Amino acid sequence: MRGIAPGTARLLASVSVVAATIMQTLDTTIANVALPHMQGSMNASIDQVSWVLTSYMVATAISTPLTGYLERRLGRRKLFIGAVAFFVMASVLCGLALSLEQIVLYRLIQGAAGAAIIPLAQASMQDLFPPEQRGQAVALWGMGVMIGPILGPTLGGYLTDAYNWRWIFFINVPIGLMAAIGLATFLPDTPVERRTKFDLFGFTMLSIALASMQLMLDRGHTLDWFSSPEIVIEALLAGAFAWVFLVHMFTAREPFMSPIPFRDLNFVVGISVMFLMGVILFAIMAMLPTFLQTLLGYPVTTAGNALVSRGVGTMISMALAGRLIGKYDVRILIGFGIICMGSSLWQMSDFTLDTPAMPIILSGFTQGIGMGFIYVPLSAAAFSTMPARFRTESAATFSLSRNIGSSIGVSAITTNLAESTQANHAILSQHINPFSRALDTQLGQGGGMSGDVSQALPLLNMEVTRQATMLAYIEDFQILLLLVLLTIPMVLFLTPSKNQNVQAAEVYD
Repeated sequence: MRGIAPGTARLLASVSVVAATIMQTLDTTIANVALPHMQGSMNASIDQVSWVLTSYMVATAISTPLTGYLERRLGRRKLFIGAVAFFVMASVLCGLALSLEQIVLYRLIQGAAGAAIIPLAQASMQDLFPPEQRGQAVALWGMGVMIGPILGPTLGGYLTDAYNWRWIFFINVPIGLMAAIGLATFLPDTPVERRTKFDLFGFTMLSIALASMQLMLDRGHTLDWFSSPEIVIEALLAGAFAWVFLVHMFTAREPFMSPIPFRDLNFVVGISVMFLMGVILFAIMAMLPTFLQTLLGYPVTTAGNALVSRGVGTMISMALAGRLIGKYDVRILIGFGIICMGSSLWQMSDFTLDTPAMPIILSGFTQGIGMGFIYVPLSAAAFSTMPARFRTESAATFSLSRNIGSSIGVSAITTNLAESTQANHAILSQHINPFSRALDTQLGQGGGMSGDVSQALPLLNMEVTRQATMLAYIEDFQILLLLVLLTIPMVLFLTPSKNQNVQAAEVYD
């Protein structure tokens, strides 16, 4: 730009890219806390209103792999601006929706438009900065990716309480306008390849597989999983079409998704670890607000404030990790992050119904530190040996692995929480009988069940349910801890940059 120094233009472009990233990632979780309010406003059942989340996730899953092809046909800047513009437009329509059908339709548009934002943002941050600054660039972009989902429930709760649920969508307007103007003004464009062929068959196979899997994961808990014919059909469709897509990808001359990136060990390790991180991070974010509100009795705003420490830890660690890449082996940095993540989940597995706020805040802060030290070095290492022409397509796959992991994590942990609560309740209830001292204490009697228990037994059942639910949460935290430990052998297969003074992404020049 005339009259603007290159460094200033790069900074303003980066701010625009990060703003777009935060806007998109906020919407992955901000709507969760507003669902009860939407349910009342739309006069819908719990199963019906859940489509507000399901439609967004399905559209995002299907549209994310399209990013690489669309960038080649349209150019990065035009696609990026279009994605942000349609996302903002759909957000406004969601806020103005008068029926459940309307908001589900607009959420589909929002998810499809926002799918391209994260991969485009990741590729743009790599291109904007010279090799020696790309670690810090990845850290800056990573803050938007990680902070958005973490702060989503907090911001959503505040906007819903202070105004109404429609403002969780209207908040995207100023952020999106600022991002679109900045992108149009400062973001460099990429060459356009108008002769690029579109593999319709491959895209159709992948879309059906992803849509079926997403529907199965989102609706499985509600429909009692494989006891429902719908879930069985969706599982069969997901498996069959995924198999056809994989065979086609490795045998077709010009497949929709190139198999070349999957021959890169660093990239395969990167998406595998990112998948597990998606499982862990989003499962925790789905569990903790409910845990704090239902078991510990925190108000919505207080619960949100208690979770802010995770975002603070993430911001600090990402800034540090960005500066340390190139000075230390990325495996050491990721290993430190894994230790922090494991330590935080170990702390959380010791939570009780009487746990004060400080251990919750500290475990969240430690977890945030761990996520930053995992995400930034992992993002750099995963692309360190990747050919430049596959960057955006690989970034889309990287993002898709995180999204699939998050869907699986939330579904699996939620299901296990419900089933474990029932099992624990049955075990604990066995000890409630006429000869139980606990029952005598609750009734305030000296022995036996000779008194009127019509009021005491419901209270005792509530307490048993609370204890059973607490045990189920502890079990879920322990499962997530085991998943964190599974990433350790994976990280050992990463190949660090040969020149530790140059950022891992240097191959893109």
